Amino acid sequence: MISIINAKIITPFRVIENGYVSIENGRIVNVQDSDKWPKGDANHQIVDAQGLYLSPGFIDIHIHGGGGSDFMDNEVDAYLNIAETHARYGTTAMLPTTLTSEQDLLLETFEVYAKSLDKNEKGAKFYGLHLEGPYFAMEQRGAQDPRYIRNPEPAEYEPILSKYKHLIARWSAAPELPGALAFGQRVCEEGILLALAHTDAVYDEVLKGVEAGYKLATHLYSGMSGMTRRNAYRYAGAIESCLLIDDIDVEIIADGTHLPEPFLKLISKVKAKNQIILITDAMRAAGTDVTESILGGRANGLPVVVEDGVAKLPDRKSFAGSVATADRLIRTMRDIAGLELKDAVHMLTVNPARILGLQHQIGTISKGLQADLILFDENIQIQKTMVEGCFIYEK
Repeated sequence: MISIINAKIITPFRVIENGYVSIENGRIVNVQDSDKWPKGDANHQIVDAQGLYLSPGFIDIHIHGGGGSDFMDNEVDAYLNIAETHARYGTTAMLPTTLTSEQDLLLETFEVYAKSLDKNEKGAKFYGLHLEGPYFAMEQRGAQDPRYIRNPEPAEYEPILSKYKHLIARWSAAPELPGALAFGQRVCEEGILLALAHTDAVYDEVLKGVEAGYKLATHLYSGMSGMTRRNAYRYAGAIESCLLIDDIDVEIIADGTHLPEPFLKLISKVKAKNQIILITDAMRAAGTDVTESILGGRANGLPVVVEDGVAKLPDRKSFAGSVATADRLIRTMRDIAGLELKDAVHMLTVNPARILGLQHQIGTISKGLQADLILFDENIQIQKTMVEGCFIYEK
């Protein structure tokens, strides 16, 4: 048994001062609002948090890379490096995310991901792939490679669902494309989270998407249509629609650059606290100090520059993924968006766990749940990371 004592324990409702948490066999067995801490012995390790915050581990449901690696490198070592890199910044669970690519490369990704699952012992755990594309609106492609953007066709996605559905946690697509509603219904039938992304949809098209199962907005504002005019009439774009429709949850790249202060405050004001999910959307340069990098796989990715705390295409006309780590998201939401710490943490723990259907396994510090925990200081500097009851990182 391990007990972490003298901690400020972050729950969905409050911060418990001077409490303690006990862990046994990888699970939380006790959470106490008490300064009468247990005593250690040969079978009971005591970890003194020394007043640090004890939080559920961060859950990143949209992440491409870090530490110099990208999931599209299609190498097991790349997967492990990314998982270990982000564990140092508090991430204990993640969805490895693809980019729009040729189909052969995507099929290879499934095989590499499956091989990485049993070898990931020192990093954030994988909870399924996030397929970002290739079914996107060309005009909202952002840094997605236009060579591989296409409409959904059953001849392509049905074999993928048939063979690899157990490896897919979520799929992002544009709901207004020909065939996208039927595609969405099939994805939902398989229990896969469906998200709208890189879309030029207007309000009526978004509504039809919601009816078909699109219930999460992938990186709100990024790769999305705003208010547009057709024949002089104004139409709400995907951005306004996602803010307005209560049945859509939103994920945001909360690095303070993709969405500066006014946007973060607007989203926090309009959407309920339990409808906002923080993501890094990190690419391979996250956790490094490089100034040039590659978005996507090394063999056929796009060159990017890294400056001002973000990755950009070389012409500076578009961002090309973030270089944020999860700790930065919490600092941004607290210090720039003005949220309470517990609410910012909620958006990177409780909310992603719930939308993935994992709320009875991870995401809160509660008896019976998996012991994925982190300790950090007032500046959200991670001191220790625990996954399934084992410390995998200690500063």
